[in-house]
Parts: sequence; structure tokens; C-alpha cells
Amino acid sequence: MHRPEHDEDSFTRVIEQQTAKIPSHYFLSASLLSMAASAMLELRGRERAARFIGSWAAPLLLMGVYNKLVKSNGTH
Repeated sequence: MHRPEHDEDSFTRVIEQQTAKIPSHYFLSASLLSMAASAMLELRGRERAARFIGSWAAPLLLMGVYNKLVKSNGTH
């Protein structure tokens, strides 16, 4: 059931169309790379940098989920 109050504005539609072009595995790969980089930095004693880079993993995974939802549900 389509409801007019659920329509997205044109800016959101453009963003969703562009992000749908990015393969979902890119987000997973970027997340895993950030975890690996964080571990390497931690082992080298750079704890602040390790925490900063390591904190990217969750947002990257969330962007991947959003990307997958846009692809699955399409844009209207």
C-alpha cells in the first residue's frame, strides 16, 4: 500500500539511486579493513588512532544494510 505521506523528497531519491550503484560487499570489505587497521595500530601502541579507525566498522556495516534495503525495496 502506497501512502503519499511516506513519499521521499527528490534529494533523498537521488541519494538512494546513487548509493544503490555501490556493491554491498564494498561496505563489508571497508568494515573489515577498518577492524584490521585498528588491530595493527593497537599492536603498534597507537591506541587513540586504533580506537578512531575501529569506530568506523559499525557505521560502515549500517551503510551496507541501508544499501541492501534500498536495492531490495527499490525507490519510488
